[in-house]
Amino acid sequence: MLDINFIRQNPDKTKNGIKRKGANSKIVDDFLAFDKIWRELIKEFDNLRASQKKLGKENIEEAKKIKQQIRSIEEELKQIETQREEALLQMPNLPFDDVPVGESEKENIILREVGKKPKLDFTPKDHLELAKDLDIIDFETAAKVSGSGFYYLKNGGVLLEMALMHFALDFLKEKGFSLWLTPDLAKKQFYTGTGYLPKGPEAQTYLIEKSELGLIATSEMTLAGIHSDEILKQADLPKYYAGYSHCFRQESGAYGKYSKGFYRVHQFSKVEMFVYAKPEESQNIHKKLLAIEEELWQKLGIPYRVLEMCTGDLGTQAARKFDLEAWMPGRDDWGEITSASNTTDYQARRLNIRFRKENGEIDFAHTLNGTAIAVSRAFVAILENYQQEDGSVLIPEVLQKYLGFSKISK
Repeated sequence: MLDINFIRQNPDKTKNGIKRKGANSKIVDDFLAFDKIWRELIKEFDNLRASQKKLGKENIEEAKKIKQQIRSIEEELKQIETQREEALLQMPNLPFDDVPVGESEKENIILREVGKKPKLDFTPKDHLELAKDLDIIDFETAAKVSGSGFYYLKNGGVLLEMALMHFALDFLKEKGFSLWLTPDLAKKQFYTGTGYLPKGPEAQTYLIEKSELGLIATSEMTLAGIHSDEILKQADLPKYYAGYSHCFRQESGAYGKYSKGFYRVHQFSKVEMFVYAKPEESQNIHKKLLAIEEELWQKLGIPYRVLEMCTGDLGTQAARKFDLEAWMPGRDDWGEITSASNTTDYQARRLNIRFRKENGEIDFAHTLNGTAIAVSRAFVAILENYQQEDGSVLIPEVLQKYLGFSKISK
């Protein structure tokens, strides 16, 4: 969430930042109205408590009257605190001033293109056709058992997923990341605290009925929860964590032709990078996460391009975000494979993640996240870029040691 004092002192700047994200800035006025009432009630409550303490035993009737007033104000405070909190939680993180302004993904900025697109002297198949022909996936049976948007991996597909995960974890361990296998469920405070709201246009979370639990959309949620309600030591920052988990997403939007096959599914495995950082170092760490993503995908031999997201395509949490998009011959177009976001102190304020400076002062940490490998997108990129005319698919060299073979064939 945003800093309440910043909102109070900079209402116009807050509104402008929210508008740049394409959100309704009226929520700022709503919050400030609730906040004004809340502060007045707090002041009245404190005055009544002070008066109550001053009354002696001889003023029984007056004491009863004040006690009733206090109870009434407490009820008002509960109601206004709920409205105030809801308004605060609806505000997205503000974009950095130098983030390119735009309304949609069409206005994202292409920073660079890396790698050579494969020169195929035959008509390329898309990943779904390749996967079915190679008998490594089964969407039909999964639809029967779980519904559309789910899949069974089979045979070489199972081994390829394991190889991708093992490769990503080995790679990040060498980069100094601590490895975590996280739960697939998180309490409400952690999926809402990281900005994944269960309702609204960006809703992703599957909720568990009659509980406070939801299936995680990314291990960002569970990794962010590790140090919630803690005060870290400045000397221990930054902390680099890599989380391996399943991810569950409703993906209820209409995505047209790009929703087919692996590209947009309800469940997949992912290795996610997550960093706890000091505020002054978060922008450099953000660039570092992007560099790590690029190195990893270069090792896989996948051509990609780097994009900086415009303000309207940042999502709720990010102040700045970079995406990698891989070349996908089956669609003759680019497709997202990773994101790297600097969420500044937005998540830390919600989850109460703080650190103690060397001078004794306490401040909120900054949190950052970045995709190492999301298996579903990696399958698309590998199958389509490494496909051969006979329908087989070569295995990227860095994965072969995990698999023991160099090609998936019929």
